[in-house]
Amino acid sequence: MRDNFAVCKLFTMENREIHAVTGAFGYSGKYITTRLLERGVEVITLTNSPNRPNPFGGKVRALGFNFDNPEILAKSLVGVKVLYNTYWVRFNHIDFSHNEAVDNTLVLFNAARIAGVERIVHISISNPDINSSLEYFSGKARLEEALKQTGLSYAIIRLAVLFGEEDILINNIAWTLRKFPLFGVFGDGEYRLKPIFVDDLARICVEQGALQENVTLDAVGPESFTYRELVQTIGSVIGRSRPIVPMPVWAGRVASSVIGYFVDDILVTPEEIEGLMADLLYTGAAPLGTTRLTQWAMENKDTLGIQYASELARRLDRGKSYERG
Repeated sequence: MRDNFAVCKLFTMENREIHAVTGAFGYSGKYITTRLLERGVEVITLTNSPNRPNPFGGKVRALGFNFDNPEILAKSLVGVKVLYNTYWVRFNHIDFSHNEAVDNTLVLFNAARIAGVERIVHISISNPDINSSLEYFSGKARLEEALKQTGLSYAIIRLAVLFGEEDILINNIAWTLRKFPLFGVFGDGEYRLKPIFVDDLARICVEQGALQENVTLDAVGPESFTYRELVQTIGSVIGRSRPIVPMPVWAGRVASSVIGYFVDDILVTPEEIEGLMADLLYTGAAPLGTTRLTQWAMENKDTLGIQYASELARRLDRGKSYERG
């Protein structure tokens, strides 16, 4: 098998530099891919959604992940210099889970090592902890450690809250403010966030892809909010300021489940609530992003929250493009 890889790599060395992005037809992966193409890099994508509309036409070749066939996955990565990994799942579901995402990513890292990939730029989460009772944070910690053990050059980008045109969290806060006469927050709403713009994240990833130093960076934007302040800011921007009502966690979960039933989605999970209230989506690191959420929201106030954005629909309907709402 290694001999075949060597022949393939010798062939691809005659072509221009190749980078691979997981999920280039999705959210953050699309922005990373756009920036790479602007640099004249050849891009391939690994995806679970080969039938999703390709926003790049013939410029980006789509290949399946093939997690269940590591040899094919490794062959897909032969000749690739840098792998940008955005693959993950937000919550557990009958069709996907955090444990499965961890196992699949370990297969991906090993395939990259076998294929001779030089560097991996990996999207992680703020405040990962191998001992956390929250699968999201413990799973991301496991992957950070596994990446370091591959011996490959790496950049770990720790992300908390992302915003942009295809965003879910910020959009759905705005949608809720447009639809309901009040907005409930879990507890006092004083837990903090530092959102980063999706194209700022893409810039950071691509910049790191061009380097060799092993680094771990917190990807945060220039503005810090408590959750209550974030809701107030969005409401003011879209002209839908509402009373913000503190709620016991159980009541907030019930309300979220009821809304989720009607929109056929999972608004928020118990793990997400616990992580949010424990300030795990906040870091005091200096901002790497430059785009201010308040300015972006003002520029998009007429469309922000007009339609509900469903995480579950995006996961289950893999033939539809990622769009606002």
